[in-house]
Parts: sequence; structure tokens; C-alpha cells
Amino acid sequence: MITLWDILPVALLALMAWYWMDSLKAREAALHAARSACALRSFQFLDDTVATERTHFGRNGMGQVVLRRVYRFEFSDTGDNRRLGSVVMLGRQVEVVQLAGVLEVVK
Repeated sequence: MITLWDILPVALLALMAWYWMDSLKAREAALHAARSACALRSFQFLDDTVATERTHFGRNGMGQVVLRRVYRFEFSDTGDNRRLGSVVMLGRQVEVVQLAGVLEVVK
């Protein structure tokens, strides 16, 4: 007979695999948003990466609970400096892109 203790490790592994895959897809969307925002303003997107700063729960427009992730990246507006930017993802959708004080809301 299968018990809860038999199913629990498999369920935890499945949950971890889902979180990992969902995080990869959200990171790719954040990377694309950061690149696009920099290219739109003729800024240089540095290091070609975004880094997760924070992950917590939020609600989307339909009231569903989803993960809200904040990604940080660096860019240069003059070519000889480094400035911080961020991308806020709500689920897999880009919510906000910010480039060192310039706020761009994407919905």
C-alpha cells in the first residue's frame, strides 16, 4: 500500500522541477526585457545577464497568486560607467523595467 510518506518525496521533487523550469522561463523573459530596454535607449547592456534579487508572492490582474520576481542588471549610458537597472516579473509577464531612475511600465 502506498502511503503519504511514499508520495511526499516524489511530490517535492516535482515541485522543485516545476519551480526550476518556471524560474528559467521567467529569467529569459527578464533578460529579453532588459536587453530591449537598453537597446531602445542606445544604452550598453553589460555582462549580458540578469540576477535574481528577490522572489515573493503577488497577485496578477485576475487575482491569482503568482510569483513576483525582481531581477537586477547593469548597463552603461556613457560607455565608461555602470548603472543599475531592474526588471520586475509577475509570473512570466514583465511588469516593470527600471533603468537607473527611468521607470518603464510594461503591461
